[in-house]
Order: sequence, then structure tokens, then C-alpha cells
Amino acid sequence: MLSAKNLNAYYGHAHILFDINLEAAPGEVVVLLGRNGAGKSTTLKTLIGIVPPSAGAVVFRGERIDALQPFQIAQRGLGYVPEERRIFTDLTVLENLEVGRQPARQGVPSWTVEKLFELFPNLAEAGDRPAAQMSGGEQQMLTIARTLMGNPACILLDEPSEGLAPIIVDQMAAAVLEMKTAGLSVLLSEQNLHFATDVADRAYIIEKGRIRFNGTMSDLNTDDNVRRAYLAV
Repeated sequence: MLSAKNLNAYYGHAHILFDINLEAAPGEVVVLLGRNGAGKSTTLKTLIGIVPPSAGAVVFRGERIDALQPFQIAQRGLGYVPEERRIFTDLTVLENLEVGRQPARQGVPSWTVEKLFELFPNLAEAGDRPAAQMSGGEQQMLTIARTLMGNPACILLDEPSEGLAPIIVDQMAAAVLEMKTAGLSVLLSEQNLHFATDVADRAYIIEKGRIRFNGTMSDLNTDDNVRRAYLAV
């Protein structure tokens, strides 16, 4: 579904990503783990085209996309939920969802407002409420729902559990698993190992812009040395 091969990226003259190789298969949940500043968000921004790669290839559904603009990548069905959320605070929940609407895609889960309200019941109770009046957790749900309205084949989630109350984190985990059940590929960046264990099939660990681990969540959870070296605070 989505793969990066020898991906490199810079911020100005600073080399940030070094030969990143990763992939997500159809219907798979993959997590990119690492400490603050390890390169997780930059990796997702490079995949979606916000940070142009300096070298390497990004292939999505069999097509090279690394030379495309972010809007062109989104039109092809790669969704992106930024860490900053970036909802339209002066629009209602329903209006925010309409902003994200794209046509259905062949062989890809199709999302309607009704399905999204089933996925995120909190939003169903706030359809006409301005987004500015929602809690942080509700805004995170709205950002994901707005992206799903684009009927993506794969969705990138940047730190979806960060700063959320435990009960909202549990709801977010359930939503990610529902996306997987629907057949959506999910690549998320995370620091919360517990959340990652609940939702992910496989994990990559990034540290100082380099992939240091690639394996199943079971492999990671039984490898104390890797967790201590790259994830312990």
C-alpha cells in the first residue's frame, strides 16, 4: 500500500532523515515509535509531501508520489492527520466534515457522516457545535473524521493519543481498530507504547533520523534491550 525506500530529508541545511525504509500493507496498522525529536513527525510529513524528500522514493498504491505536491498526494487517497489538528474552529462539526469530502474510491473503504458518527459517538452529539467549543479529544476525533471523509486508502496519524485523557485514548484505540477492520491501512507515529501495543501489528523505531528496529509488536514487547535503548525516557 505505502512504502518508503532510502528516504532522506533536510530542514534547511540540517540532515534530518537518513535512508528511511518502511512499509504498510493493505489493512495493516503500523506504528513509528521514538522519543521527542527522533524524526517521527518529519517522516510522516515527508511521506505526504509537506517536507520534500532530498533522496529516495515513496510509493503509494504502486505509484511514485515523492515528486508530487501534498494536495496531489491527498487526491490519490493518502490521508494525513497532523499533530496540531488544524480544524476550522469557526465551522461546525458537520461543516468541518464537508470540507474533507472526496468521492468514493474503488477498493477503498467508503465513509459517510453516519458511519463516522458511529465511529466517534462524541461527534454525533455535537454536529451543529462550532469546533472551537469542543474539547481537545473531540477536536482530535474531528480531525481524523474529516480526513476519513476523503475516503483514503491509507491514513497517517501523527501522535493521535498525545495529551488526551485516558478514556479518550481508549476510544481512539477502538477507532483505529475499526479502521483496520474496515480495510484501511494506518501508519501512526507515537510515544505511547501501551497505545501502540493495543492497535499496531508491526513497529518501527526511529532514533536520530534512522530506523533502529523493525518487527512485530510481539517482538518489540519481548525485547527489553531495544525498548530501554530507544524508548525509555
